[in-house]
Amino acid sequence: MKKTFLKMIMLTAVSTLLFNPLIAQKINKVKYLNPSLIKNIYTADPSAHVFNGKIYIYPSHDIDAGVPENDNGDHFAMRDYHIFSLDRIGGKVTDHGVALDMKNIPWVGKQLWAPDAAYKNGKYYLYFPAKNKDGIFQIGCATSNNPAGPFKANPHPITGSYSIDPAVFVDDDGKAYMYFGGIWGGQLQRWQTGKYEPNGSKTDLHNDKAPAISCRVAKLNKNMTEFDGKVQNALIIDSAGHQLLGGDHDRRFFEGSWMHKYMGKYYLTYSTGDTHFLAYAIGSNPIGPFVYAGHFMQPVQGWTTHHSIVKFNNKWYIFYHDTELSGKTNLRNVKVTELHHLSNGKIEMINTYVIAGGKK
Repeated sequence: MKKTFLKMIMLTAVSTLLFNPLIAQKINKVKYLNPSLIKNIYTADPSAHVFNGKIYIYPSHDIDAGVPENDNGDHFAMRDYHIFSLDRIGGKVTDHGVALDMKNIPWVGKQLWAPDAAYKNGKYYLYFPAKNKDGIFQIGCATSNNPAGPFKANPHPITGSYSIDPAVFVDDDGKAYMYFGGIWGGQLQRWQTGKYEPNGSKTDLHNDKAPAISCRVAKLNKNMTEFDGKVQNALIIDSAGHQLLGGDHDRRFFEGSWMHKYMGKYYLTYSTGDTHFLAYAIGSNPIGPFVYAGHFMQPVQGWTTHHSIVKFNNKWYIFYHDTELSGKTNLRNVKVTELHHLSNGKIEMINTYVIAGGKK
């Protein structure tokens, strides 16, 4: 345990130095790989989808609510969602305004965190995590006839849902799956018995030699608003078939999962959280298991990142966020850059910024 906490202290110190733009700019000049797409408000956790020949972005809407920063993420006090669109990469980004507000969702108490969207059955679906009136994260669904909204939320959260970061993948056969979960403030560690344990472990740091907490996956039913069957673990294993361990902070799942399909394989991508990498694991079916394949994005400027991957006009792109505009962890800005799959199935590494005198 002493080694674990010493490691966490070191990571925090490194994060403070490397991922704080105000400090970095005083030491050296920071050069960013990409400009911010949206500057009129703070946005994060971008879920990008191609609908009707356009890219639509479904991000979180960061606000400065004056809440002190803590490990539970209470300072991420988002209250509504804006939806954005663009006709081409590098083109004008249109803000379609508020698509869904917390005050119009009966079961929500606070914190509209990272959303995702999907299209099926002639409708558009917006999936979002939020804390209910008891302070427990669940996942809701809202629908619209327009990808830009506005969206109308169902009166109750999805039965059996919990934690955060829903990511919905519709496979070639029309079957849809939701990937979700995030530890620490996302409360996933409190669901290890199948029920919410309010006094359960704050994190998984006490279980370094036990299997790491898994991303969750559930099949969606035909109406896309409820789970079809039980929630399962999307296991991440190493090349020898062993499940990654809780102490493997550079490789294990933390939050921010995404699924895309390339050359017939299923790529589960996710954030390692406290070590700030984006990592990926590859499977032969959408449920898993997924074999760990490596990192593909170095830490962004900020505490961590949350991404989406989309194919548009025969190129692949990754949407992500950093803190270039504000320098504050809870006030982020969305960016996009091209993503490259290599001939061996790997994903090429992305560095999102450089500091003069040394490559980030």
